Amino acid sequence: MLEAEDLQCLKAIALIGGCNGPVLISSQTLAGTLGISPQTASRRLIALEAGLLITRSLHPDGQYVTITRDGEEALHREYSDYCRVFERKVAQFQLNGTVVSGVGEGRYYVGLPHYREQFHKKLGFSPFPGTLNIRLNGPSVQVRKRLESVDWVPIEGFTADERTFGGARALPCSIQGYRCAIVVPGRTHYPDDVIEVIAAEGLRETLQLKDMDTVTVEVLDD
Repeated sequence: MLEAEDLQCLKAIALIGGCNGPVLISSQTLAGTLGISPQTASRRLIALEAGLLITRSLHPDGQYVTITRDGEEALHREYSDYCRVFERKVAQFQLNGTVVSGVGEGRYYVGLPHYREQFHKKLGFSPFPGTLNIRLNGPSVQVRKRLESVDWVPIEGFTADERTFGGARALPCSIQGYRCAIVVPGRTHYPDDVIEVIAAEGLRETLQLKDMDTVTVEVLDD
């Protein structure tokens, strides 16, 4: 688990552009920003590098630091936590249903790099390998149909290894404060009363859900 002090260090690097590419930073400069000693700043950089959250390279003019994909995701998780604390958005739509087991295909497709890159870029998180499948109750099936009129996020298809993977669409939502998204493949075998949800966390484990547990999916008003 990322220590709070290391997270502050990661955030300081991000604020000077470390998510966009290598930034020149010294232990002295970082120490001044965080109000710590240069020795402590150096130890935090070493810890972040060991945790694969940053990469470092030395050049004649100094040390360059870049935040990795794992580092970005750590910052996204922190951002999501603060959103749950401070945001007070009103649910535009609510879908109620029970957790059901899927056929296992979600884990494979969500794990494909081309899809994962789009989810990360367009939804702001890289999904846990798998989907949470929810069977909607009667009234929520009607609400689900109304969602066809809102703006979904397009996920483009692609071709790899002489195989074509179709496009999909995603709709940002939340479950118990956890940011997630409903995903609908271009070709789906699920009936109208079943939805698939992706999230950065494994929602079954995080929320201790099992089949037949009741959940509420909130589609938030922008």
